This record gives sequence, structure tokens and C-alpha cells, in this order.
Amino acid sequence: MKPKKRADRVGERLRAELSTLVLRGRLRDPRTRDLIVSRVSMSDDLQHARVYVRILGEADSRRQSGVVRALAHAEGFLRREVGPQLGLRRVPELHFFWDDEVDRVDRLERIFAEIRAEEAPKEDPA
Repeated sequence: MKPKKRADRVGERLRAELSTLVLRGRLRDPRTRDLIVSRVSMSDDLQHARVYVRILGEADSRRQSGVVRALAHAEGFLRREVGPQLGLRRVPELHFFWDDEVDRVDRLERIFAEIRAEEAPKEDPA
């Protein structure tokens, strides 16, 4: 089993701390309602964090961009809140992105289902 890099461990800790803030309702912006922090990718020098988020249920592109903008607006607050919990000398800059990985997986599943349906042996009515 390959040991995890420090950046991976810090990223997972940051994801947990951000999720806790969201669950406790510390973000008062209504655009962040039903928010899920799905993953965090840290740079090796721990200075930048790419935070991928989703919301429960369906979200159109307007809602997606609203969530990302709301989080970008709250970056300073979030950094102040998670900083002491992380115990790092310098709190990483947070960059927020919509996590469309689930959407891609859904699209691939639909394509595979169509292919299976086309390849299924046709039953003869005779």
C-alpha cells in the first residue's frame, strides 16, 4: 500500500473542516443551501486548494455558478475558520469549482445502456 502524500492528507482534512462548517450552517448565503464538498485537491506546496462542490438534487448552470460565486465571496471567512483547525503555518488559498464528475459518470452510464440495448439480440415474433 502506497503511503499518502502530505498534500492528500491535508486536502482530506480541509474537506472535512469545510463540510463541518457547511453542515453547522456557518455559511448564511442562501445560494450555499444543500452544499456538499465532494473533494479537495491540494498543491504540493500546500499554498492552493481546489475545492470541488456539488449540491443535493438537480442544479442548472445558473445555480452551479451561483454556488461557486457565493463560496468565492466567502473565501476569507472560510480561511479564517479552517486555519486554526488545520494547524498550518499558512492557510491555503481556496479556489472553488463545480464538481461535474457525477454528471460525466451519469452520461457514460446512459451511453453504455444505449449500446447494450442496441446490441441485445432482437427477438423474432415468429
